[in-house]
Amino acid sequence: MALNPIPDLLDALRASLAGLDDGRVAEYIPELAHADPTWFGLALATLDGHVYASGDADQPFTLQSVSKPFVYALALTDRGLDEVVQRVGLEPSGEAFNATRLEPGTGRPPNPMVNAGAILTASLVADGFPRVLAGLGAFAGRVLGVDERAYESEVETGDRNRAIAYLMRTAGSLQADAEQSVRRYFRQCAVQVTARDLAVMSATLANGGVNPVTGEPVVTRDVASHVLTVMATCGMYDFAGEWLLRVGLPAKSGVSGGIAAALPAQLGIGLFSPPLDDRGTSVRGIAACEELSARFGLHLMRPPARTASAVYLVENRDRVLVRGLQGDFGFAAAEALTRELAGQAVEGGLLVLDLDRVGQLHPVAAQLLGTLIERLTAYGMTAVVADGDRRGLLPQAHREFGALELALRWSESTPIRA
Repeated sequence: MALNPIPDLLDALRASLAGLDDGRVAEYIPELAHADPTWFGLALATLDGHVYASGDADQPFTLQSVSKPFVYALALTDRGLDEVVQRVGLEPSGEAFNATRLEPGTGRPPNPMVNAGAILTASLVADGFPRVLAGLGAFAGRVLGVDERAYESEVETGDRNRAIAYLMRTAGSLQADAEQSVRRYFRQCAVQVTARDLAVMSATLANGGVNPVTGEPVVTRDVASHVLTVMATCGMYDFAGEWLLRVGLPAKSGVSGGIAAALPAQLGIGLFSPPLDDRGTSVRGIAACEELSARFGLHLMRPPARTASAVYLVENRDRVLVRGLQGDFGFAAAEALTRELAGQAVEGGLLVLDLDRVGQLHPVAAQLLGTLIERLTAYGMTAVVADGDRRGLLPQAHREFGALELALRWSESTPIRA
């Protein structure tokens, strides 16, 4: 029996949305039209390198516009913020991803997340496409390849993007060859990834530019924060404001059905489901992100309590596991704790959880801990919870002990206080 409840939560979330059949698979790029509309994968990567995945999380698809923030990060690394901002603006456009509007007077595209800005950004990366491909691979933590059929399909149908490139060339903002720049952009869009890759790529940004799986730095902390800021304000195009209100995560979508989202200093999310809404964003992807944000308390603007580490006491003694928790205990802290305890469970052992210092126990944290306790109990462990607020983490067949009673009961054999 799997003790960690998080994979089951993701599976249940995916199952609850799998029947959502709104939207249509993109057809304006012919190769994308071959996607199976039932594909639906999601993945979540933590900052200590653990990846949870559900459904079609390992199904390859092309990055498309999800490539934009990561290539922007490479351009910032190669050219510096000041030079890039002189060529590409930072303001939300409130327009569709393929809008042709440029800034009056300068010819700058409004931001690096729309196609115009992404074409120009791609031209600023040093050493051409090999650098782009290697950089995207560093974000994902593995070698990535290009779907050549998707690339050729974009070359054959990308006249609007060519028009945008030539407009910028005429305006003077694009200083590289227009056709070469747009083809480089097409190739970055045709790079193949999975939802699992997107979760790791997003977690790399959330982790200050260090890939949490490989441990390798990809970009600097400043570059990562710049990119996350632009994702928050511009990543979802003319849906950016409502997205930030409802979901509250810096994110980027793509017309192949991918979404990459990041919660700074906590985790990364990757989703894939091809049917799109009228704005070109995955229907199931939006719904899944809303549910993840609501259930796991991931909204960027949700104020945390000001506390020290969420776990203040760790004791492992002869089949007895003791953990003291404190402060604002949310999803990230609960995920790490449940995974740790599931890995250390001993049949016939004892788990003692002290929650008396916990101020706010987020519902998803209570759900994770409660489910873990149920599974540990079924596995053969005894669970005791010290919780003066009586938040009901134990199954009804068990009882909760107050902190004083807990201390008296276990102090002789296993002291729980330093």
